[in-house]
Amino acid sequence: MNYCNLCGSTVRFEIPAGDNRPRHICNECGEIHYLNPKIIAGCLPVYEDKVLLCKRAIDPRVGYWTLPAGFMENGESTRQAAARETLEEANARVSDLQLYTLTSIVPVSQVQLIYLAQLDDLNFSAGDETTDVKLFTEDSVPWDELAFQTIRNALRFYFEDRKTGAFPLHHVDLETPPGQYVDKS
Repeated sequence: MNYCNLCGSTVRFEIPAGDNRPRHICNECGEIHYLNPKIIAGCLPVYEDKVLLCKRAIDPRVGYWTLPAGFMENGESTRQAAARETLEEANARVSDLQLYTLTSIVPVSQVQLIYLAQLDDLNFSAGDETTDVKLFTEDSVPWDELAFQTIRNALRFYFEDRKTGAFPLHHVDLETPPGQYVDKS
């Protein structure tokens, strides 16, 4: 950040009085700019013994498979954001959304919330940010073509939890920089 969002003046980066970490502070009006993590919300849509995945048409990771998810917008709940992203990316309607994975992606200051959801019907298709949308069984998931470690984690949790029928909230902290995620399972 180089300029203040309020007055357009230059900013400095230092610890404000009474704080414990550096912030961008306007040199003119004194506004302290708090840059906080971005929230990503999405769904793990399930239909019978299959999960719905989308093939990405946008960066990052064009051509790789993912769950329908994206950045939360102002004025919506995380559950609403997850359902909206599923509709936008897969033209799919979902119901019975239950928070399933909460992942802190520390190096990029993001928090990802994936909701386990029931796919309402088979009327789905690729949206503007996808090139393909398909249902996959556990054996047919393109594991080597998944876009992100967070998606791989959510799918592994789901297929393991499905064996017992219990779907607890999974909380994961990823400390490794993007592109260096190591699959430890």
